Amino acid sequence: MKQEFTYKTQGVCSSAINIAVDGDTITEVKFIGGCPGNLLGIGKLVQGKKMADVAAELQGIRCGGKATSCPDQLSKALLMFMEQQKK
Repeated sequence: MKQEFTYKTQGVCSSAINIAVDGDTITEVKFIGGCPGNLLGIGKLVQGKKMADVAAELQGIRCGGKATSCPDQLSKALLMFMEQQKK
């Protein structure tokens, strides 16, 4: 089942992440704002991968002195979405 959702980021340069999934597989990720090249690259790298795998790999990555990063925020978005799907 195809679904799309938007996650409002916190503590990073990007302001939101638009995510499309089909079942448990990521089909598209678009970051709004932030470092364009890096974030386009992340979006391409996660396409076709399982949400749980991507969340586990990206969780806890920091950006400079920040407590989080855009990849970490993607992880949080995926974990939140998967948790909501269980309900």
